[in-house]
Amino acid sequence: MKLNKKVILIGTVATSFYGFRADLICTLLKKGHKVYAFTSEYTTEDLKKIEQLGAIPVTYNLNRGGLNPLADIFATYELAKKIKAINPDLVFSYFSKPVIFGTLAAKLAKAPRIIGMLEGLGYTFTEQPEGLSKKTQLIKKIQVFLYKIALPQLDQLIFLNPDDPKDLLEKYAINVKNVEVLGGIGLNLQDYPYQPLSNIHLPLKFLFIGRLLKEKGIHEFVQAAKLVKKIYPDTEFTVLGAIDHHNLGALQQTELDTLISSNIINYPGHVSNIKDWIADSHVFVLPSYYREGVPRSTQEAMAVGRAIITTDVPGCRETVVDGVNGFLVPKWNPEALADKMIYFIEHPEQIPLMGAASYEIAKEKFDANVVNKRLIKFLEVVG
Repeated sequence: MKLNKKVILIGTVATSFYGFRADLICTLLKKGHKVYAFTSEYTTEDLKKIEQLGAIPVTYNLNRGGLNPLADIFATYELAKKIKAINPDLVFSYFSKPVIFGTLAAKLAKAPRIIGMLEGLGYTFTEQPEGLSKKTQLIKKIQVFLYKIALPQLDQLIFLNPDDPKDLLEKYAINVKNVEVLGGIGLNLQDYPYQPLSNIHLPLKFLFIGRLLKEKGIHEFVQAAKLVKKIYPDTEFTVLGAIDHHNLGALQQTELDTLISSNIINYPGHVSNIKDWIADSHVFVLPSYYREGVPRSTQEAMAVGRAIITTDVPGCRETVVDGVNGFLVPKWNPEALADKMIYFIEHPEQIPLMGAASYEIAKEKFDANVVNKRLIKFLEVVG
């Protein structure tokens, strides 16, 4: 693509544009392209922030958690009209529903180039200890059916980790013209400056950051904390995150209240200075079994220079070289998680060493400058 092309980015929540897509948008703008940011969940303040990035916000209707096929068909038709009015050179969708319905809408609008990016396979592809419910199995079947319709229409499909294309495309025999693995959406390392640890003193501080979904491992984190506190009662465990009411696996408010009242964890509520909390911790913990791309919170902790404990599952395993910058533990296993926490308590000298290794891996794999160059190459938007 040449200069001065129109690029449409289709997401859902507006915060994803200035929270996770800012560097990509700025890179596209610097190359002389006009960027339109399509959002279905937004506030007036969100739209202003998108404008401040230099992108043009466009609102559209799409129920992120809805299961009404007629509403989705109508929304796709309306979205196609908005795309056609812009007459873009490229439509790039990310997240599951935008990839499905944004792709179909772009095809209806006869966009010349259509690319999608799946940042993980999501809730319906996440294994549960008790197995998938009948409702989830039905939703998964519908989702796979829609993927079989939409994904072959793409010129290119991008994944963040190498497990997802196997578990979606190969398993369900979905043909896509071109598949790439990006390896993480990356982050601006300047926003999360390296802050190495030295002279570590007990008690240790373990930090969990993530939406409060059981699939993110919040229960395993709390259970492991209880086990550790039986031996080392002064150890500190902090949880940062909010309930995602749109998600089928969201923690209920009553469950959160119970966790807080247990006094096992610290829960400061909403915070805006995430990097300061990371810097104030010793070890970052994410016992997730959710089918995500590559967890951003772990990347942030690595950039700051923290040792990591996470699960040996798709996405999460991309962030840890076991025994080098942290440890991989089996999913659904708070005992194994507690063992690794205790290892750090009893071998605190390993924390700065593994934290430094995390930083090196973050520079190599998750620097937004490096990632966006690869992504721009995939999008074929070159000046």
